[in-house]
Amino acid sequence: MDFTNKKVWITGASSGIGEALTYKFSELDAQLIISSRRESELQRVKSNCKNPDKVKIVPIDLEKYEEIEGIVKPVLEQIGNIDILINNGGASQRALVIEEELQVVEKMMKINFMGAVALTKMILPGMIAQKSGHIVCMSSLAGKFGIPLRSGYAAAKHALHGFFETLLAENYDNGIRVLMVCPGYVNTNVAINALDAKAEKRNVNDEGQAKGLDPKVLAEKIIKGIEKEKLEITAGGSETNGIWVSRFFPRLFAKIIRNKK
Repeated sequence: MDFTNKKVWITGASSGIGEALTYKFSELDAQLIISSRRESELQRVKSNCKNPDKVKIVPIDLEKYEEIEGIVKPVLEQIGNIDILINNGGASQRALVIEEELQVVEKMMKINFMGAVALTKMILPGMIAQKSGHIVCMSSLAGKFGIPLRSGYAAAKHALHGFFETLLAENYDNGIRVLMVCPGYVNTNVAINALDAKAEKRNVNDEGQAKGLDPKVLAEKIIKGIEKEKLEITAGGSETNGIWVSRFFPRLFAKIIRNKK
């Protein structure tokens, strides 16, 4: 697939997987719209791109999903329809269900689910009109099964699958394709930035995260997944085996996962 001048919108582009995707798509000569809360970090990422003149910065706070329409509408009026939307922005948590405050679950749903839905609903009509478009959603192994300390996060990632698999079924004949990305551990700051039971930043990394997959490697896998029109990809280490164990040996998996606190 030739990505030259394809309009690609990436959320969570100021670090981690989103940053790696931004650099890769810039190397492929795409026109980029990059978003996150931190405009200064987006400026840094833009300056490091191969083609910074083809990168447009649009700050978005996914938690404030009700504001997304007002931000996105004038951008679309200026640049036209989007070819590829990558819903990568998100946040994680580390807290027991019995201890977490309700606001933690609410934040997980707003940032990881409602923000992606709100942005997608702004961009989808243009994709349908042009009879083509690709939507990529950053899920997780937690989108396939529940993991201790990540209840709200897992709930939001599960919700992404339900929503976007439905969107694909409704719009396949409109030329729309959807790719769900379910990585295991990726070497980003997601664990450091994760919220605790009081919705405060943990500032502690996880061993698995620190030894996880290089975001650049995952970015390449995602682009290949787009090219091959895959429905879903997984990436990571042995932790990804949990998908198959949970499917074929559910009782064994239940025993394994409850010891992962």
